[in-house]
Amino acid sequence: MPERIDFPALIAGHTVVIEMINSGDAGLPVLTQLLRVAQPALGATGMAFVEFGPTGGRVIAATGTVEWTLGRPLTVDDPDTVCLLSGARVRQVRVANLSGKLGGELAGSGLRRMVVSRAEIGGHTVGSLHAFYPDDDEQDAERQGVVAYLASCVAHMYGDQSGLPVHGDGPVVAALADGLAVVDRDGHVRLWNPAAAQVTGREAEQALSRPLPFPLPPSGQVRDHRLPDGRWLRITSGELPGPGALRVVTFRDITDQQRRDHDRDLFVAVTSHELRTPVTVIKGYADTLTDHWESLTDADRRQAARVIGQRANELARLVDRLLSSAAEAGPGDDPPTPFDLGEALRVAVGDLPAELRRRLVLRLPSGLPKALGHRASLTTVLTELTTNAGKYSPPDSPIEITAGVDGQLVAFRVSDRGIGIRPDHVERAFDRFWQGESGDRRGYPGAGLGLYLVRRIVEQQNGWVSLRPRTGGGTVAEVRLPRG
Repeated sequence: MPERIDFPALIAGHTVVIEMINSGDAGLPVLTQLLRVAQPALGATGMAFVEFGPTGGRVIAATGTVEWTLGRPLTVDDPDTVCLLSGARVRQVRVANLSGKLGGELAGSGLRRMVVSRAEIGGHTVGSLHAFYPDDDEQDAERQGVVAYLASCVAHMYGDQSGLPVHGDGPVVAALADGLAVVDRDGHVRLWNPAAAQVTGREAEQALSRPLPFPLPPSGQVRDHRLPDGRWLRITSGELPGPGALRVVTFRDITDQQRRDHDRDLFVAVTSHELRTPVTVIKGYADTLTDHWESLTDADRRQAARVIGQRANELARLVDRLLSSAAEAGPGDDPPTPFDLGEALRVAVGDLPAELRRRLVLRLPSGLPKALGHRASLTTVLTELTTNAGKYSPPDSPIEITAGVDGQLVAFRVSDRGIGIRPDHVERAFDRFWQGESGDRRGYPGAGLGLYLVRRIVEQQNGWVSLRPRTGGGTVAEVRLPRG
Protein backbone atom coordinates (compact mmCIF):
# COMPACT_ATOMS: atom_id res chain seq x y z
CA MET A 1 0.00 0.00 0.00
CA PRO A 2 1.41 3.46 -0.87
CA GLU A 3 2.26 5.63 2.12
CA ARG A 4 0.20 8.56 0.88
CA ILE A 5 -2.98 9.00 -1.06
CA ASP A 6 -2.53 9.95 -4.73
CA PHE A 7 -4.59 13.14 -4.50
CA PRO A 8 -3.78 14.41 -8.02
CA ALA A 9 -5.05 11.14 -9.54
CA LEU A 10 -8.11 11.20 -7.26
CA ILE A 11 -9.01 14.76 -8.24
CA ALA A 12 -8.44 14.11 -11.95
CA GLY A 13 -10.53 10.94 -11.81
CA HIS A 14 -13.26 12.64 -9.82
CA THR A 15 -13.38 15.36 -12.47
CA VAL A 16 -14.16 12.66 -15.04
CA VAL A 17 -16.99 11.40 -12.81
CA ILE A 18 -18.46 14.89 -12.53
CA GLU A 19 -18.22 15.32 -16.31
CA MET A 20 -20.12 12.04 -16.73
CA ILE A 21 -22.91 13.38 -14.51
CA ASN A 22 -22.96 16.72 -16.36
CA SER A 23 -23.23 14.80 -19.66
CA GLY A 24 -26.36 13.01 -18.47
CA ASP A 25 -24.89 9.75 -17.16
CA ALA A 26 -26.28 8.48 -13.88
CA GLY A 27 -26.69 5.48 -11.61
CA LEU A 28 -24.49 2.41 -11.74
CA PRO A 29 -22.11 3.55 -14.52
CA VAL A 30 -21.19 6.68 -12.54
CA LEU A 31 -20.95 4.76 -9.27
CA THR A 32 -18.70 2.10 -10.81
CA GLN A 33 -16.45 4.75 -12.37
CA LEU A 34 -16.12 6.45 -8.98
CA LEU A 35 -14.91 3.15 -7.48
CA ARG A 36 -12.43 2.63 -10.33
CA VAL A 37 -11.01 6.09 -9.71
CA ALA A 38 -10.78 5.68 -5.95
CA GLN A 39 -9.19 2.23 -5.85
CA PRO A 40 -5.67 3.09 -7.14
CA ALA A 41 -5.66 6.52 -5.49
CA LEU A 42 -6.32 4.92 -2.10
CA GLY A 43 -3.87 2.08 -2.74
CA ALA A 44 -6.69 -0.45 -2.30
CA THR A 45 -6.83 -3.76 -4.13
CA GLY A 46 -10.61 -3.63 -4.42
CA MET A 47 -13.61 -1.34 -3.88
CA ALA A 48 -17.28 -2.17 -3.36
CA PHE A 49 -20.56 -0.40 -2.62
CA VAL A 50 -23.44 -2.12 -0.82
CA GLU A 51 -26.92 -0.65 -1.23
CA PHE A 52 -29.21 -1.10 1.79
CA GLY A 53 -32.99 -1.20 1.99
CA PRO A 54 -35.51 -2.38 4.62
CA THR A 55 -34.95 -6.04 3.70
CA GLY A 56 -31.14 -6.00 3.69
CA GLY A 57 -28.38 -5.10 1.26
CA ARG A 58 -26.79 -6.09 -2.04
CA VAL A 59 -23.40 -5.40 -3.62
CA ILE A 60 -24.32 -3.30 -6.66
CA ALA A 61 -20.83 -2.11 -7.70
CA ALA A 62 -17.42 -3.73 -7.21
CA THR A 63 -13.91 -3.47 -8.69
CA GLY A 64 -10.53 -5.14 -8.41
CA THR A 65 -10.07 -8.13 -6.12
CA VAL A 66 -13.68 -7.98 -4.90
CA GLU A 67 -15.39 -7.84 -8.30
CA TRP A 68 -16.59 -11.38 -7.60
CA THR A 69 -18.93 -10.02 -4.89
CA LEU A 70 -21.04 -8.19 -7.49
CA GLY A 71 -24.71 -9.06 -6.94
CA ARG A 72 -24.12 -10.70 -3.54
CA PRO A 73 -27.04 -10.19 -1.12
CA LEU A 74 -26.70 -9.43 2.62
CA THR A 75 -29.78 -10.31 4.64
CA VAL A 76 -30.93 -7.95 7.36
CA ASP A 77 -30.09 -10.48 10.10
CA ASP A 78 -26.63 -11.36 8.75
CA PRO A 79 -23.97 -10.58 11.42
CA ASP A 80 -21.91 -8.75 8.80
CA THR A 81 -24.91 -6.57 7.90
CA VAL A 82 -25.42 -5.72 11.58
CA CYS A 83 -21.72 -4.83 11.86
CA LEU A 84 -21.81 -2.55 8.81
CA LEU A 85 -24.92 -0.69 10.00
CA SER A 86 -23.67 -0.06 13.55
CA GLY A 87 -20.71 1.72 15.10
CA ALA A 88 -18.91 4.77 13.79
CA ARG A 89 -19.90 6.00 10.33
CA VAL A 90 -16.33 5.58 9.02
CA ARG A 91 -13.83 3.14 10.48
CA GLN A 92 -11.35 0.37 9.79
CA VAL A 93 -12.67 -3.19 10.09
CA ARG A 94 -10.52 -6.29 10.22
CA VAL A 95 -11.98 -9.06 8.06
CA ALA A 96 -11.22 -11.57 10.82
CA ASN A 97 -13.68 -9.71 13.07
CA LEU A 98 -16.58 -10.34 10.66
CA SER A 99 -18.50 -13.38 11.90
CA GLY A 100 -20.83 -13.86 8.92
CA LYS A 101 -20.31 -15.80 5.69
CA LEU A 102 -19.12 -12.74 3.79
CA GLY A 103 -16.20 -12.32 6.18
CA GLY A 104 -15.11 -15.90 5.53
CA GLU A 105 -15.38 -15.41 1.77
CA LEU A 106 -13.29 -12.22 1.92
CA ALA A 107 -10.65 -13.90 4.08
CA GLY A 108 -10.56 -16.81 1.65
CA SER A 109 -9.72 -14.33 -1.11
CA GLY A 110 -6.67 -13.07 0.79
CA LEU A 111 -8.19 -9.82 2.11
CA ARG A 112 -7.38 -8.81 5.69
CA ARG A 113 -9.02 -5.45 6.33
CA MET A 114 -11.19 -2.75 4.89
CA VAL A 115 -11.97 0.90 5.40
CA VAL A 116 -15.74 1.32 5.39
CA SER A 117 -18.00 4.35 5.50
CA ARG A 118 -21.78 4.46 5.48
CA ALA A 119 -23.59 6.67 2.96
CA GLU A 120 -26.37 8.45 4.84
CA ILE A 121 -29.18 10.87 4.01
CA GLY A 122 -31.04 12.52 6.85
CA GLY A 123 -30.11 9.73 9.25
CA HIS A 124 -31.11 6.96 6.80
CA THR A 125 -28.35 4.62 5.63
CA VAL A 126 -28.62 4.07 1.88
CA GLY A 127 -25.41 2.07 1.55
CA SER A 128 -21.81 1.54 2.58
CA LEU A 129 -18.54 2.14 0.69
CA HIS A 130 -15.61 -0.26 1.18
CA ALA A 131 -11.90 -0.11 0.35
CA PHE A 132 -10.15 -3.49 0.76
CA TYR A 133 -6.53 -4.28 1.61
CA PRO A 134 -4.56 -7.55 1.87
CA ASP A 135 -2.45 -6.46 4.89
CA ASP A 136 -3.10 -5.69 8.56
CA ASP A 137 -1.51 -2.22 8.66
CA GLU A 138 -3.26 0.48 10.63
CA GLN A 139 -5.09 3.03 8.48
CA ASP A 140 -4.38 6.73 8.85
CA ALA A 141 -7.15 9.23 9.48
CA GLU A 142 -6.49 10.86 6.09
CA ARG A 143 -7.43 7.67 4.22
CA GLN A 144 -10.56 7.20 6.28
CA GLY A 145 -11.51 10.81 5.63
CA VAL A 146 -11.29 10.29 1.84
CA VAL A 147 -13.46 7.17 2.02
CA ALA A 148 -16.01 9.10 4.10
CA TYR A 149 -15.97 11.92 1.54
CA LEU A 150 -16.56 9.50 -1.34
CA ALA A 151 -19.42 7.85 0.58
CA SER A 152 -20.98 11.31 0.99
CA CYS A 153 -20.66 11.82 -2.78
CA VAL A 154 -22.56 8.58 -3.36
CA ALA A 155 -25.21 9.64 -0.83
CA HIS A 156 -25.58 12.89 -2.79
CA MET A 157 -26.32 10.83 -5.92
CA TYR A 158 -29.14 9.14 -4.00
CA GLY A 159 -30.44 12.49 -2.80
CA ASP A 160 -30.51 13.73 -6.40
CA GLN A 161 -32.21 10.49 -7.54
CA SER A 162 -29.43 10.10 -10.11
CA GLY A 163 -30.53 6.69 -11.28
CA LEU A 164 -30.30 5.41 -7.68
CA PRO A 165 -31.40 3.51 -5.69
CA VAL A 166 -31.08 0.45 -7.91
CA HIS A 167 -33.74 -1.46 -5.97
CA GLY A 168 -37.27 -0.15 -5.56
CA ASP A 169 -37.42 -0.72 -1.80
CA GLY A 170 -34.75 1.89 -0.96
CA PRO A 171 -35.29 4.01 2.18
CA VAL A 172 -35.10 7.32 0.30
CA VAL A 173 -38.57 6.78 -1.21
CA ALA A 174 -40.22 5.18 1.84
CA ALA A 175 -43.53 6.76 2.97
CA LEU A 176 -44.66 6.22 6.54
CA ALA A 177 -48.18 7.77 6.71
CA ASP A 178 -50.74 9.96 4.96
CA GLY A 179 -49.89 13.61 4.56
CA LEU A 180 -52.29 16.41 5.43
CA ALA A 181 -52.25 20.05 4.35
CA VAL A 182 -54.59 23.00 4.68
CA VAL A 183 -54.54 25.59 1.88
CA ASP A 184 -56.18 28.99 1.61
CA ARG A 185 -58.22 30.41 -1.27
CA ASP A 186 -55.01 31.35 -3.12
CA GLY A 187 -53.72 27.77 -2.92
CA HIS A 188 -50.99 28.59 -0.39
CA VAL A 189 -50.20 26.10 2.37
CA ARG A 190 -51.34 27.12 5.85
CA LEU A 191 -50.74 23.81 7.65
CA TRP A 192 -48.26 21.02 6.85
CA ASN A 193 -48.14 18.00 9.17
CA PRO A 194 -45.00 15.85 9.80
CA ALA A 195 -46.36 13.04 7.64
CA ALA A 196 -46.66 15.46 4.72
CA ALA A 197 -42.96 16.21 5.08
CA GLN A 198 -42.19 12.50 5.13
CA VAL A 199 -44.29 11.76 2.05
CA THR A 200 -43.09 14.69 -0.09
CA GLY A 201 -39.61 15.30 1.30
CA ARG A 202 -40.47 18.94 1.99
CA GLU A 203 -40.10 20.17 5.54
CA ALA A 204 -42.72 22.56 6.95
CA GLU A 205 -40.51 25.64 6.47
CA GLN A 206 -40.19 24.75 2.77
CA ALA A 207 -43.94 24.29 2.32
CA LEU A 208 -45.72 26.89 4.46
CA SER A 209 -46.93 30.04 2.69
CA ARG A 210 -46.07 28.49 -0.66
CA PRO A 211 -48.22 26.79 -3.32
CA LEU A 212 -48.75 23.05 -3.05
CA PRO A 213 -45.98 21.09 -4.78
CA PHE A 214 -48.61 19.12 -6.73
CA PRO A 215 -51.95 19.84 -8.46
CA LEU A 216 -54.99 20.46 -6.24
CA PRO A 217 -57.98 18.36 -7.37
CA PRO A 218 -61.53 19.82 -7.26
CA SER A 219 -63.29 19.41 -3.94
CA GLY A 220 -64.54 15.87 -3.40
CA GLN A 221 -62.46 14.38 -6.21
CA VAL A 222 -59.39 12.14 -6.26
CA ARG A 223 -56.33 12.60 -8.46
CA ASP A 224 -53.26 10.43 -8.96
CA HIS A 225 -50.18 12.53 -9.63
CA ARG A 226 -46.62 11.55 -10.48
CA LEU A 227 -43.86 13.51 -8.77
CA PRO A 228 -40.65 14.49 -10.59
CA ASP A 229 -38.74 11.79 -8.68
CA GLY A 230 -41.03 9.10 -10.14
CA ARG A 231 -43.19 8.44 -7.07
CA TRP A 232 -46.98 8.56 -7.24
CA LEU A 233 -49.35 10.36 -4.86
CA ARG A 234 -53.08 9.84 -4.47
CA ILE A 235 -54.55 13.25 -3.58
CA THR A 236 -58.01 14.13 -2.25
CA SER A 237 -59.42 17.50 -1.20
CA GLY A 238 -62.50 18.93 0.44
CA GLU A 239 -63.89 22.20 1.73
CA LEU A 240 -63.12 23.01 5.36
CA PRO A 241 -66.24 24.37 7.13
CA GLY A 242 -65.93 27.98 8.21
CA PRO A 243 -65.69 31.49 6.77
CA GLY A 244 -62.09 31.29 5.64
CA ALA A 245 -62.65 29.32 2.38
CA LEU A 246 -59.96 26.88 3.44
CA ARG A 247 -59.49 23.46 1.88
CA VAL A 248 -58.06 20.35 3.46
CA VAL A 249 -55.87 18.13 1.30
CA THR A 250 -54.83 14.58 2.13
CA PHE A 251 -52.30 12.57 0.12
CA ARG A 252 -50.42 9.32 0.39
CA ASP A 253 -47.72 7.48 -1.50
CA ILE A 254 -49.21 4.86 -3.86
CA THR A 255 -45.99 4.03 -5.71
CA ASP A 256 -46.16 0.36 -4.73
CA GLN A 257 -49.78 0.12 -5.86
CA GLN A 258 -48.92 1.78 -9.17
CA ARG A 259 -46.04 -0.68 -9.57
CA ARG A 260 -48.38 -3.61 -8.91
CA ASP A 261 -50.90 -2.22 -11.39
CA HIS A 262 -48.10 -1.77 -13.89
CA ASP A 263 -46.89 -5.33 -13.29
CA ARG A 264 -50.42 -6.64 -13.79
CA ASP A 265 -50.89 -4.74 -17.04
CA LEU A 266 -47.43 -5.80 -18.17
CA PHE A 267 -48.21 -9.41 -17.24
CA VAL A 268 -51.33 -9.37 -19.42
CA ALA A 269 -49.52 -7.67 -22.31
CA VAL A 270 -46.46 -9.91 -22.21
CA THR A 271 -48.29 -13.21 -21.73
CA SER A 272 -50.78 -12.46 -24.49
CA HIS A 273 -47.89 -11.50 -26.78
CA GLU A 274 -45.85 -14.61 -25.94
CA LEU A 275 -48.78 -17.07 -25.95
CA ARG A 276 -50.19 -15.84 -29.24
CA THR A 277 -47.30 -17.04 -31.43
CA PRO A 278 -47.08 -20.73 -30.37
CA VAL A 279 -50.86 -21.07 -30.19
CA THR A 280 -51.23 -19.63 -33.71
CA VAL A 281 -48.56 -21.96 -35.09
CA ILE A 282 -50.01 -25.04 -33.35
CA LYS A 283 -53.50 -24.24 -34.60
CA GLY A 284 -52.25 -23.61 -38.14
CA TYR A 285 -50.38 -26.91 -38.40
CA ALA A 286 -53.20 -28.83 -36.69
CA ASP A 287 -55.73 -27.39 -39.18
CA THR A 288 -53.42 -28.31 -42.06
CA LEU A 289 -53.19 -31.91 -40.86
CA THR A 290 -56.95 -32.11 -40.35
CA ASP A 291 -57.98 -30.53 -43.67
CA HIS A 292 -55.24 -31.87 -45.96
CA TRP A 293 -54.15 -35.17 -44.41
CA GLU A 294 -54.64 -37.23 -47.55
CA SER A 295 -52.78 -34.81 -49.82
CA LEU A 296 -49.73 -34.47 -47.52
CA THR A 297 -46.64 -36.65 -47.83
CA ASP A 298 -45.32 -38.60 -44.86
CA ALA A 299 -42.44 -36.13 -44.61
CA ASP A 300 -44.90 -33.21 -44.50
CA ARG A 301 -46.92 -34.90 -41.76
CA ARG A 302 -43.83 -35.64 -39.67
CA GLN A 303 -42.61 -32.05 -40.07
CA ALA A 304 -46.00 -30.70 -38.98
CA ALA A 305 -46.04 -33.00 -35.94
CA ARG A 306 -42.47 -31.98 -35.10
CA VAL A 307 -43.34 -28.26 -35.22
CA ILE A 308 -46.47 -28.82 -33.12
CA GLY A 309 -44.36 -30.65 -30.52
CA GLN A 310 -41.71 -27.92 -30.44
CA ARG A 311 -44.26 -25.17 -30.04
CA ALA A 312 -46.14 -27.15 -27.38
CA ASN A 313 -42.87 -27.48 -25.43
CA GLU A 314 -42.33 -23.73 -25.68
CA LEU A 315 -45.86 -23.17 -24.46
CA ALA A 316 -45.43 -25.56 -21.53
CA ARG A 317 -42.17 -23.91 -20.50
CA LEU A 318 -43.72 -20.44 -20.61
CA VAL A 319 -46.67 -21.60 -18.49
CA ASP A 320 -44.26 -23.18 -15.96
CA ARG A 321 -42.34 -19.92 -15.68
CA LEU A 322 -45.51 -17.89 -15.21
CA LEU A 323 -46.82 -20.25 -12.54
CA SER A 324 -43.47 -20.29 -10.72
CA SER A 325 -43.35 -16.51 -10.79
CA ALA A 326 -46.93 -16.12 -9.54
CA ALA A 327 -46.56 -18.73 -6.80
CA GLU A 328 -43.16 -17.42 -5.63
CA ALA A 329 -41.98 -21.03 -5.73
CA GLY A 330 -38.39 -21.82 -4.82
CA PRO A 331 -36.22 -24.91 -5.09
CA GLY A 332 -38.14 -26.56 -2.25
CA ASP A 333 -38.12 -26.89 1.51
CA ASP A 334 -35.36 -29.52 1.62
CA PRO A 335 -32.09 -28.26 3.13
CA PRO A 336 -29.16 -27.69 0.73
CA THR A 337 -26.91 -30.73 0.30
CA PRO A 338 -23.45 -31.22 -1.28
CA PHE A 339 -23.49 -32.28 -4.93
CA ASP A 340 -20.98 -32.70 -7.74
CA LEU A 341 -21.30 -29.44 -9.67
CA GLY A 342 -19.32 -30.66 -12.70
CA GLU A 343 -21.43 -33.79 -13.12
CA ALA A 344 -24.65 -31.83 -12.51
CA LEU A 345 -23.71 -29.32 -15.23
CA ARG A 346 -22.96 -32.10 -17.72
CA VAL A 347 -26.31 -33.77 -17.01
CA ALA A 348 -28.16 -30.44 -17.22
CA VAL A 349 -26.55 -29.73 -20.61
CA GLY A 350 -27.95 -33.02 -21.89
CA ASP A 351 -31.48 -31.83 -21.08
CA LEU A 352 -31.16 -28.66 -23.17
CA PRO A 353 -32.79 -28.36 -26.61
CA ALA A 354 -30.70 -29.83 -29.43
CA GLU A 355 -30.26 -26.53 -31.28
CA LEU A 356 -28.86 -24.99 -28.09
CA ARG A 357 -26.60 -27.95 -27.24
CA ARG A 358 -24.88 -27.65 -30.61
CA ARG A 359 -23.62 -24.19 -29.67
CA LEU A 360 -22.31 -25.05 -26.20
CA VAL A 361 -18.61 -25.24 -25.35
CA LEU A 362 -18.21 -26.97 -21.97
CA ARG A 363 -14.94 -26.32 -20.14
CA LEU A 364 -15.02 -27.82 -16.65
CA PRO A 365 -11.81 -28.40 -14.65
CA SER A 366 -11.10 -31.77 -13.11
CA GLY A 367 -11.38 -32.03 -9.35
CA LEU A 368 -14.00 -29.29 -9.09
CA PRO A 369 -15.18 -29.12 -5.42
CA LYS A 370 -18.75 -30.00 -4.57
CA ALA A 371 -21.33 -27.24 -4.29
CA LEU A 372 -23.88 -26.86 -1.51
CA GLY A 373 -27.42 -26.42 -2.81
CA HIS A 374 -30.29 -28.15 -4.60
CA ARG A 375 -28.97 -30.15 -7.52
CA ALA A 376 -32.44 -30.60 -9.08
CA SER A 377 -32.79 -26.84 -9.57
CA LEU A 378 -29.55 -26.57 -11.54
CA THR A 379 -31.26 -27.70 -14.75
CA THR A 380 -33.72 -24.80 -14.49
CA VAL A 381 -30.94 -22.31 -13.76
CA LEU A 382 -28.73 -23.51 -16.62
CA THR A 383 -31.67 -23.67 -19.03
CA GLU A 384 -32.65 -20.07 -18.35
CA LEU A 385 -29.08 -18.74 -18.55
CA THR A 386 -28.18 -20.57 -21.77
CA THR A 387 -31.54 -19.77 -23.38
CA ASN A 388 -30.97 -16.12 -22.54
CA ALA A 389 -27.42 -16.29 -23.98
CA GLY A 390 -28.69 -17.93 -27.15
CA LYS A 391 -31.48 -15.41 -27.61
CA TYR A 392 -29.19 -12.37 -27.46
CA SER A 393 -26.31 -13.71 -29.58
CA PRO A 394 -25.85 -14.73 -33.25
CA PRO A 395 -27.31 -18.18 -34.08
CA ASP A 396 -23.95 -19.79 -34.90
CA SER A 397 -21.85 -18.18 -32.16
CA PRO A 398 -20.55 -20.34 -29.29
CA ILE A 399 -21.89 -20.26 -25.73
CA GLU A 400 -19.25 -21.17 -23.18
CA ILE A 401 -19.91 -22.85 -19.83
CA THR A 402 -16.96 -22.71 -17.45
CA ALA A 403 -16.54 -23.36 -13.73
CA GLY A 404 -14.01 -22.75 -11.00
CA VAL A 405 -13.43 -22.32 -7.29
CA ASP A 406 -12.74 -19.11 -5.35
CA GLY A 407 -12.04 -19.55 -1.65
CA GLN A 408 -15.17 -20.90 0.02
CA LEU A 409 -17.23 -20.54 -3.13
CA VAL A 410 -17.66 -22.60 -6.28
CA ALA A 411 -18.94 -20.87 -9.40
CA PHE A 412 -19.96 -21.50 -12.98
CA ARG A 413 -20.28 -18.99 -15.81
CA VAL A 414 -22.32 -18.83 -19.02
CA SER A 415 -20.64 -16.53 -21.57
CA ASP A 416 -21.97 -15.47 -24.96
CA ARG A 417 -20.73 -13.29 -27.81
CA GLY A 418 -23.95 -11.38 -28.32
CA ILE A 419 -25.17 -7.81 -28.01
CA GLY A 420 -23.88 -7.48 -24.44
CA ILE A 421 -25.53 -5.72 -21.53
CA ARG A 422 -25.38 -2.07 -20.52
CA PRO A 423 -23.84 -1.45 -17.07
CA ASP A 424 -27.04 0.27 -15.89
CA HIS A 425 -29.06 -2.82 -16.85
CA VAL A 426 -27.09 -5.46 -14.92
CA GLU A 427 -29.47 -5.20 -11.94
CA ARG A 428 -32.69 -4.31 -13.74
CA ALA A 429 -32.35 -7.45 -15.84
CA PHE A 430 -33.34 -9.48 -12.76
CA ASP A 431 -36.64 -7.62 -12.29
CA ARG A 432 -39.81 -9.53 -13.07
CA PHE A 433 -41.14 -8.85 -16.60
CA TRP A 434 -38.29 -6.43 -17.35
CA GLN A 435 -36.61 -6.49 -20.77
CA GLY A 436 -34.18 -4.17 -22.50
CA GLU A 437 -36.80 -3.65 -25.18
CA SER A 438 -40.56 -3.58 -24.77
CA GLY A 439 -43.71 -3.31 -26.83
CA ASP A 440 -44.65 -4.88 -30.15
CA ARG A 441 -41.32 -3.82 -31.71
CA ARG A 442 -39.21 -5.93 -29.40
CA GLY A 443 -36.42 -7.61 -31.34
CA TYR A 444 -36.24 -10.57 -28.93
CA PRO A 445 -39.03 -12.83 -27.63
CA GLY A 446 -39.60 -13.74 -23.99
CA ALA A 447 -41.70 -12.91 -20.96
CA GLY A 448 -38.92 -11.30 -18.92
CA LEU A 449 -39.11 -13.97 -16.20
CA GLY A 450 -36.04 -16.16 -16.72
CA LEU A 451 -33.42 -14.14 -14.84
CA TYR A 452 -35.94 -13.21 -12.15
CA LEU A 453 -36.51 -16.91 -11.41
CA VAL A 454 -32.79 -17.69 -11.57
CA ARG A 455 -31.95 -15.08 -8.93
CA ARG A 456 -34.68 -16.35 -6.59
CA ILE A 457 -33.64 -19.98 -6.98
CA VAL A 458 -29.94 -19.30 -6.44
CA GLU A 459 -30.39 -16.96 -3.48
CA GLN A 460 -32.60 -19.48 -1.70
CA GLN A 461 -29.53 -21.74 -1.77
CA ASN A 462 -27.35 -19.08 -0.07
CA GLY A 463 -25.69 -18.22 -3.38
CA TRP A 464 -25.96 -15.31 -5.76
CA VAL A 465 -26.00 -14.56 -9.46
CA SER A 466 -24.70 -11.55 -11.39
CA LEU A 467 -24.35 -10.25 -14.94
CA ARG A 468 -21.49 -8.28 -16.46
CA PRO A 469 -20.34 -7.30 -19.95
CA ARG A 470 -17.90 -9.78 -21.51
CA THR A 471 -14.49 -8.50 -22.62
CA GLY A 472 -14.58 -8.52 -26.42
CA GLY A 473 -18.38 -8.32 -26.58
CA GLY A 474 -21.23 -10.28 -25.12
CA THR A 475 -22.44 -11.04 -21.61
CA VAL A 476 -21.22 -13.22 -18.74
CA ALA A 477 -23.74 -14.65 -16.27
CA GLU A 478 -22.08 -16.00 -13.13
CA VAL A 479 -23.62 -18.18 -10.41
CA ARG A 480 -21.77 -18.59 -7.10
CA LEU A 481 -22.69 -21.25 -4.52
CA PRO A 482 -21.15 -22.22 -1.18
CA ARG A 483 -18.68 -25.08 -1.31
CA GLY A 484 -19.99 -28.42 -0.10
